[in-house]
Amino acid sequence: MWAFLLPALAVYSVFSAGPLIDTLRLGLYITDETGAKHYAGLANFHTLLTDPGWSDGFWNAMGNNVEFFLIHMAAQNPIGLLLAALLSQRGVKGAAAYRTVLFLPTLLSVVIIGFVWQLILSPLWGVAERMLGWVGLEGLFQPWLGEEGSALATLSLVSVWQFIGIPMMLIYAALIAIPDEIVEAAVVDGAGPWRVFWSVRLPLILPTLGLVTILTFVANFNAFDLIYAVKGAVAGPNYSTDILGTFFYRTFFGYQSQVGSPTMGAAVATLMFLVILSGVGVYFYAVQRRLQRYTF
Repeated sequence: MWAFLLPALAVYSVFSAGPLIDTLRLGLYITDETGAKHYAGLANFHTLLTDPGWSDGFWNAMGNNVEFFLIHMAAQNPIGLLLAALLSQRGVKGAAAYRTVLFLPTLLSVVIIGFVWQLILSPLWGVAERMLGWVGLEGLFQPWLGEEGSALATLSLVSVWQFIGIPMMLIYAALIAIPDEIVEAAVVDGAGPWRVFWSVRLPLILPTLGLVTILTFVANFNAFDLIYAVKGAVAGPNYSTDILGTFFYRTFFGYQSQVGSPTMGAAVATLMFLVILSGVGVYFYAVQRRLQRYTF
């Protein structure tokens, strides 16, 4: 058995576990003017969390990341559930085509998605204002990507649009896996479609909804590419779209006048890892155990 496990274990150790451990180690060092590294314990973390020169940017990125996640939870997952519930109904014509169309944006490059939405929402040559004008709402158009109060929410909704297919397909798979006998028994007892969904089908897919939630959490706190593609590493305007991924990028590699620091960047990456690990731990030990009773 070990002969079959060793190749996979070697690949995992070299490309995943090894770099992770080295990142955790590097976060415990500081770099002097000559580039030499010296062990400093938790000094980088203390600086990152308490020094206003670092902590203001870190907590801003953390707050934005939490908002980014909450918007996905409030929009992406409920819409994914609704679409999955509709497409899993019997007799829906063209259901396979609808699933394909809704899932297609997930397969596109984030760079392409960011560029296209920049064009659509541009106040100079975009089509968003014209499209709103078709329904008499042109007065509502604003340069949403250029305003501090709306840029992050706008990018969050672009991300929701792109990745809505993932929760939809996961929930759809869970819905069609429910045995027909259970649904038919509820119908025989007099339950209508709405009651069947809320009292029978929804409780049975709660483990899948929990899985979708934790996958959304991990993906959102690892997010980087969409913000970088649209707003660059500076995550403007005025860092209003800065999340942990872009904050880490600037810290580790540097950007414009900011000098990169691999040791401080490793400390940021370690805190990102701890945030994600904490969220996954809470899910498995406080949520997953309770949801196991709904499996069938």
